[in-house]
Amino acid sequence: QVQLVETGGGLVLAGDSLRLSCVVSGGTCDKYGMGWFRQAPGKEREVVAAISWSGNMTAYEDPVEGRFPISRDVAKNTLYLQMNSLKPEDTAVYYCAARGGDNWYSGPYRESNDYDWWGQGTQVTVSS
Repeated sequence: QVQLVETGGGLVLAGDSLRLSCVVSGGTCDKYGMGWFRQAPGKEREVVAAISWSGNMTAYEDPVEGRFPISRDVAKNTLYLQMNSLKPEDTAVYYCAARGGDNWYSGPYRESNDYDWWGQGTQVTVSS
């Protein structure tokens, strides 16, 4: 059973940076397509960034393009989301997700229904 644990959230000021980490257990992160999602109060969960099984392809939603690079460290079995130039509208609970059954040419995937496993979430609050 794959388990995902996110850390790194917190309360910051607009313009600050945070790095979210997602440690994978029960598998290795280079065997899954993975993504970061977020959910703000009263809103639906939305994708932030995703990385393919191969690690060669990434995808971002427009609001974070160029600000939130996604990456992974296979040796540490960890997925990262580097969050730069944070804005109050980035305030949300951030979730890490993984999907199985991919191959070298699969992904990245942007829909929450595409993912099999989820972390518990970490709160990010950006104050102006």
